[in-house]
Amino acid sequence: MDTTKKTPISTLGEFGLIRHLTENIKLENASSKYGIGDDCAVLEYPDKQVLVTTDLLMEGVHFDLTYVPLKHLGYKAVMVNLSDIYAMNGTPRQITVSLAISKRFGVEDMEELYAGMRLACEAHHVDIVGGDTTSSLTGLAISITAIGDAAKDQVVYRNGAHETDLICVSGNLGAAYMGLQLLEREKNVFMGESDGVQPDFAGKEYLLERQLKPEARRDIISALADAGIRPTAMMDISDGLSSELMHICKQSGTGCRVYEEHIPLDYQTAVMAEEFNMNVSTCALNGGEDYELLFTVPLTDYDKVSKLKDVRLIGHITKPELGCMLITRDGGEMELKAQGWQALTE
Repeated sequence: MDTTKKTPISTLGEFGLIRHLTENIKLENASSKYGIGDDCAVLEYPDKQVLVTTDLLMEGVHFDLTYVPLKHLGYKAVMVNLSDIYAMNGTPRQITVSLAISKRFGVEDMEELYAGMRLACEAHHVDIVGGDTTSSLTGLAISITAIGDAAKDQVVYRNGAHETDLICVSGNLGAAYMGLQLLEREKNVFMGESDGVQPDFAGKEYLLERQLKPEARRDIISALADAGIRPTAMMDISDGLSSELMHICKQSGTGCRVYEEHIPLDYQTAVMAEEFNMNVSTCALNGGEDYELLFTVPLTDYDKVSKLKDVRLIGHITKPELGCMLITRDGGEMELKAQGWQALTE
């Protein structure tokens, strides 16, 4: 964190800080009738299904401020919530932001955090309409609630996959996890050296961006709509491909076959995995934090979905008794395991 002199938050107080951070926010969604400034925000959604999601990020658990800039943290905190709305085939409209702040943070720190949040909101035309602040004895905590909408016949759940459906994924997988490994390695080197050794990130910028500045895939939702494709089931990949596939299959009452050779990987991910002596497919299956979209479509949509940019067909849905299996590059079968992020562990 920046060690320059900072303005104590106590000089503004809770409501003064909120006014300071939000005074120039302009509402741009018709559903945002009234935002910050009263006991509640007022939203109006005629003839729409309303989508609501919340994520809580805790310092020391979900982020490390040794190497995560506050502006990037604010951006990411918003994006992970917007990604959940897109995963329901919806459009995000509003967020509320609640913060628990320890005394080591100043007004300037919160300005940086909010700058990242506002950048993410502006990119996706989302309004900040409320929230809360309080003190913390253990560091920084960020809770964001995102609100969106979708036409009643367009909401996509996790439980709609059917036998023979195609399994698709956007983008590439494993890069965010390798970015995290890189940051942790360089942190350990930096903290353990006394001769001014600087972190070495040359040529690995993509991995860092995937970890520090993920992008919610609004473009994929738009592309599916333009192609006339309504997924039968969909999730965003926050906890790892294996984990998300198993969620879809469990809730849909199906099995699946996923082909290792079709899992999309970036070149930098493969190079970094080799450097760490890790299996790159394992990183892609279990790493998490990619925030790509995993979805299933009917077999009849094969021609349409195969033409979509940055979408890869990776397998198909099967009968439940066949289980959830990975078909390896040599033609073998391995049962998928949910080895990704676990929120509650001892």
